[in-house]
Amino acid sequence: MANRYIQDFKRLVGNDQVVMATVAVVVGGTAAGGAIAFRESIDILQYLFLGFRSERVATFAADMDWWRLILAPAIGGLLIGLFCRYVMPGGRPQGVANVIESSALRVGRMSIRQGLGAAVISATSIGCGASVGREGPAVHLGASLASFLGRQLNLTRSQARTLLGCGVASAVAASFNAPIAGVFFALEVVIGHYALSAFAPIVIASVFGTILSRVWFGDYPAFEVPIHHITSFLEFPAFMILGIVCAVAAIGLMRVAALVEDQGNRLPIPRWLQPAAAGLIVGVVALEFPEILGVGYEAMDTALNEGYGLQMLIGLAVLKILMTALCLGAGFGGGVFSPSLFVGAMIGGAYGLIASMPFPELSSGHGAYTLIAMGAVSAATLGAPISTILIIFELTGDYRLTVGVMVAVVVASVITRVWHSPSFFADQLRRRGVHIQGGHDVAALRSLKVHDLMLQDHVCVNTDAGLASLRNRLRIAPMNELFVIDAEETLVGTITLSDLGEVAFDSSKDREYTAIDLARKHPPFLEISDDLEKAIRRFSEVDEGLLAVVDSADRLRLIGCLHERDVMRAYNQALVSQQAEEHGETF
Repeated sequence: MANRYIQDFKRLVGNDQVVMATVAVVVGGTAAGGAIAFRESIDILQYLFLGFRSERVATFAADMDWWRLILAPAIGGLLIGLFCRYVMPGGRPQGVANVIESSALRVGRMSIRQGLGAAVISATSIGCGASVGREGPAVHLGASLASFLGRQLNLTRSQARTLLGCGVASAVAASFNAPIAGVFFALEVVIGHYALSAFAPIVIASVFGTILSRVWFGDYPAFEVPIHHITSFLEFPAFMILGIVCAVAAIGLMRVAALVEDQGNRLPIPRWLQPAAAGLIVGVVALEFPEILGVGYEAMDTALNEGYGLQMLIGLAVLKILMTALCLGAGFGGGVFSPSLFVGAMIGGAYGLIASMPFPELSSGHGAYTLIAMGAVSAATLGAPISTILIIFELTGDYRLTVGVMVAVVVASVITRVWHSPSFFADQLRRRGVHIQGGHDVAALRSLKVHDLMLQDHVCVNTDAGLASLRNRLRIAPMNELFVIDAEETLVGTITLSDLGEVAFDSSKDREYTAIDLARKHPPFLEISDDLEKAIRRFSEVDEGLLAVVDSADRLRLIGCLHERDVMRAYNQALVSQQAEEHGETF
C-alpha cells in the first residue's frame, strides 16, 4: 500500500530526489521521536530505580540510602537478564555494530522487534544506574524505525541504506543537538560514501530531527565549557603525546570489555544472572564514586570546569573503563560513546595537570586538555574521527581548540587502528565472525556465488599418470596447472611446471615418477556454495590465479575451476553498478 502511494507521488513530481527528500522528512521525524521517547523513558525509569529525574546523577546519588544505591543496579540487571532470556531474540541487546552490519551486508534491513527490545533494555540499564551510554541505543532505535519504514517501500539497495542513514543521522542529531555531526556520523560510519544522492536526504533528516529535539528539549549544549585558547604553538607536541595516551585508553576500554565478555561465557553463573551480579558490583563502587553511574555528563562537566584533582581524575578514568566493560560484557544494554567521552575527560584533565607543571605559562589549562582528550578517546573508540570532531564541537560550542582536537584525534585514531581495531563496533563484529573491512561493496560480493563464475576448462590427471603425460597436459592446462584426482574424482593435489623441478625436461626420469609423487598435497580449493568475498580472500592467501572448485569440503569431488581474472572482473562490475546506483538511482 505504501509503495503504491510512493509510486503515485513519484509520477506526480517526476523526480526521485524529491521523493527521497520527502521520505527523509518522515524518517527523520520518526527517528527523532524515537530518540525523544527513549530519553524520556530513561528519566521515568531512573525515577523508579533511583528516586530522582536529573542528569546530576552523582549529586543526587550521594544523598541516597546505601541499600537503595546498591540494589537499584542489581535489580535492574536481574530484570534485564530475564527480559533477554525470555523475550529478546538472540538473548543479547543490539547496538550500533548491528546497524553497520545491516547497512553493509543486509541491504539496510533490521528487525523492528529487536530495535524496540534493545531500546527497552538500554533505557532500563541507564535508568537503574549501569555505567553505559545512551547515544548508541538511540542510534540503533532510529535505524530500526527507518528500516521498518523502508520495508514498506520498493527501494533499491542504495536507497535502503540511505534511508537507514537518515534514521541514524536524525537520532544522533536529536540525542546531541548536533545536526552537522549527525550527518557526518551517518555518512562516515553507516553509509560509507558522500554521494549527493545520500547526502541530501540525510541532511534533511538530520535537520528535521534537530528541530524536533530543540522544540522538545530546548536549544542547549550538552556541556557548559569555559572559553579556552591555545596559549602557544609549543603545546602541539603535548597534544600529539595526548593522542597517544588517548589511544592507550581507548584500546584498554575495548580490550577489557572483550575480556569481560569472554570470561562471562566461562563463568558457572547463568548468562541471565550476570547483569544482576554486575549491577551489584556497580552499586558497591558507586557508594564511594557515584560519578560512574549512568551516562556521567555531570562528572564530565565538572572535569571540563577543572573541578577535580589529579588522583580523582585518574581514579575515575580507571573505574569508568572497568565498570563500563563490566556492564557491557555482562549483558547490560547501552552505548560506548558517553563512556569514551567520560574516560577522555578524566584522562585529558589528568594529563593537562601533569603537562602544565613544568611550564604553566605555556599551558592552555587542563580544561582545554580535557576537551581535546574527549574527542581523541571517543574518535578512537568509535572509529569515526570526522564526525567525532564535529560532535565535540557541537556538544561544547567551543571552536577555539579545533586544531588541537584534530591533532589528538588523528594520532589516537591511527594508533588504535594499527595496534588493535578500527573501532569498538568493528571489534564486536569481528568477534562474532563478521568482517566488513572490505567496504560496503561486500554485500554485492556476497550475493555472487562461485557457481556463477565457475568454468569447466580445467585439466585433470589421474594419480598414476606418468611424467611424459604430465608434460603434454601442462601445455594445454589453464595457468599451466593440473588438478590431480583419484578414481572417484576426488581432488588430491595440484601440479604446476615449477613442481616438476629438475625432471621437467629430463625424459630419462619418465618411468620413475607419477602424478601423485610430484603433486602438492592438500591443495587450496573453493566450495561451489562459497561467495566471491571468500574467493577473493582465498586468492590473496595462496597467491595463485586458478583454484579448484569442489562440491564440498568433506567429499572434495572436483567439479570445476575458478579464475582470479573472472572474480576481479565481477568485483569491478559490482563496484561500477553500485556507484551508478548511488549517483543515479530509481524506484
